[in-house]
Amino acid sequence: MIRIVIADDQAMVRAGFAALLSAHADIEVIGQAEDGAHCVDLVADLAPDIVLMDVRMPLMDGIEATRMIVAAKAEPRIIMLTTFDIDDYVFDAIRAGASGFLLKDAPPDELAEAVRIVAGGEALLAPSVTKRVIEHFATGGQQPSRTALPELTDREREILIQVARGASNTEIAAILHIAVQTVKTHVSRILYKLDARDRAQAVIAAYESGLVIPSS
Repeated sequence: MIRIVIADDQAMVRAGFAALLSAHADIEVIGQAEDGAHCVDLVADLAPDIVLMDVRMPLMDGIEATRMIVAAKAEPRIIMLTTFDIDDYVFDAIRAGASGFLLKDAPPDELAEAVRIVAGGEALLAPSVTKRVIEHFATGGQQPSRTALPELTDREREILIQVARGASNTEIAAILHIAVQTVKTHVSRILYKLDARDRAQAVIAAYESGLVIPSS
């Protein structure tokens, strides 16, 4: 059972997400918060597996709430929700420790699947999101800082490049002609070395370091 807390300042939105997710036998909504501060308190009290976190909320927004949850070493993974298309929020959200980024108008089945993906330890960084990250760096919205990467092996760098381009483990395995399990092992080591919470943060690190340079 995947236990979820929903944080959104609109009661009808919270109720709608709760109803949609509760219809799935493997998902249980255990709490709802109307702002970021309340969400931080609920996470401490209820220890959910997943938090669906609205970006814009009064008192404390979703990004600041995410920072506080991650800083407190809480276990839940956080999926950011927004009515807006992916923009600068994605960078702040990922750096804060979010594991996913989803538009509120996503189809119901996509919402439930997103919860399962993130609960399973993967990052919800869809190709559309990766594309926007690349465009952001390519058009000068965020210039690489050339931050030094930790000591990665040649193979780990190859895999990180593919991760930054939005490739799945299966796709990386096919590109590099190695087993999927081998890719998973390398990805785990990369995340450890980067001190990254998940693939989403690894993608940002790849571009910020200049390891991957998007064409303009």
